[in-house]
Amino acid sequence: MAYWLFKTERATWSWDEQVKKGAAGEPWSGVRNHQAANNMKAMAKGDRGFFYHSGDEKRIVGVVEVIGLYRPDPTDETGKFGLVDVKAVRALPKPVSLAEIKATPSLKAMVLVRNARLSVQPVTAAEWQAISKMAGIA
Repeated sequence: MAYWLFKTERATWSWDEQVKKGAAGEPWSGVRNHQAANNMKAMAKGDRGFFYHSGDEKRIVGVVEVIGLYRPDPTDETGKFGLVDVKAVRALPKPVSLAEIKATPSLKAMVLVRNARLSVQPVTAAEWQAISKMAGIA
């Protein structure tokens, strides 16, 4: 299993909206960055991801699971980009802020710290464990 981080502005697509989609999940559409698209192409069903609210909040609030593999994004008129489907797995008992992540020495190399603008990014197993522990789920 691989681990990922999905970023969204709360006003655009929130954790609460993701949870309301239930087991059917929701397409993670609207990605228009080639590196983020390549990350989605590398995903497998069952992979887990952190759900991150960017913007004013800047914190990981939940865990999602990839339930649908990469396919064309119907919202992309150019036909260059795709999407995956994700479903909510659980909210974090203690959301983890970007400030907390930056203050944790073992997370200094995390993509979120180095390239905060990338909307879909990989998370290493060690980073997943560290953040899960901080969030109270490990």
